[in-house]
Amino acid sequence: MTEAQEHRIQVVAHRGASEDAPEHTLAAYMKAIEDGADALECDVRLTADGHLVCVHDRRVNRTSNGRGAVSALELSDLAALDFGSWRDSEESPDWRDPGFTSVLTLERLLELVVDAGRPVQLAIETKHPTRWAGQVEERLLQLLRRFGLDEPGRGAGPAPTPARATPPTHGPGTDVAGGPDAGPGADVVTGPDEITGPDGVMGSDEVGQAESTVRIMSFSARSLHRISSAAPRLPTVYLMQFVSPLLRDGRLPAGARIAGPGIRVVRNHPGYVERLHRAGHRVHVWTVNEPEDVDLCVRLGVEAIITNRPRQVLSRLGRLP
Repeated sequence: MTEAQEHRIQVVAHRGASEDAPEHTLAAYMKAIEDGADALECDVRLTADGHLVCVHDRRVNRTSNGRGAVSALELSDLAALDFGSWRDSEESPDWRDPGFTSVLTLERLLELVVDAGRPVQLAIETKHPTRWAGQVEERLLQLLRRFGLDEPGRGAGPAPTPARATPPTHGPGTDVAGGPDAGPGADVVTGPDEITGPDGVMGSDEVGQAESTVRIMSFSARSLHRISSAAPRLPTVYLMQFVSPLLRDGRLPAGARIAGPGIRVVRNHPGYVERLHRAGHRVHVWTVNEPEDVDLCVRLGVEAIITNRPRQVLSRLGRLP
């Protein structure tokens, strides 16, 4: 038995079991639950008529048979598109059923989590920049409250009666964010008031971590600050493609409680994980698909692996028969 096989670590299905099924579809998330994933991961964007949908890209061109920006389309426009045709439907007959491959709302995904029949956590990534700016977080928290998931320990009840969404009301705006969807220099942490040291309250992930079904992730420090201000007990994860010089000692931006470095950061700077742990932060690494990267994460003691291949990672960890 390898070192990796002896270690218990949370396995998070990135956009569902997206190696085996079209990303962000009901088919992908049902497959992830079937495969035994501990948690699911999704990206959320706000439609023109106020619905949160699970779509990674700003535009639907790559993952559907349509075109256009999610923020400029209404839910009915998205519902008419096929989000599974870009994958070979011969691999699974379910992909021919629009119920499994049409656009997935966050509300429907929350229903799946609540009705999973076993504990399943959900990591929700807010995507920025967007014309709707802070209304994304506002709508997200409203939806989590309806499900009783906005505060750790409340526990989710039965799926609530669907509420009628209203279009964003404050008009298009702008937001600044970091990560894959932003330009160079976006969402830069500019000074000591915007970061937390090893002893900073906002930098600690102790509050609500153990018992929370939902956590919020983002490359945007501003997005996480909005969440932590409105729902201070909800865990937040600061995603990183690279490490800012101001954060190399293990500090995180205010509002962030868990570090989310990409696997390239971990490969190139394994000592950074130890600095994060010394600062009191948990570490959730994305996107970890290769066996040697799983082994590296185990050796470094990270708390969660986010992967397109939940079944393979679980097998590597010795958690499958």
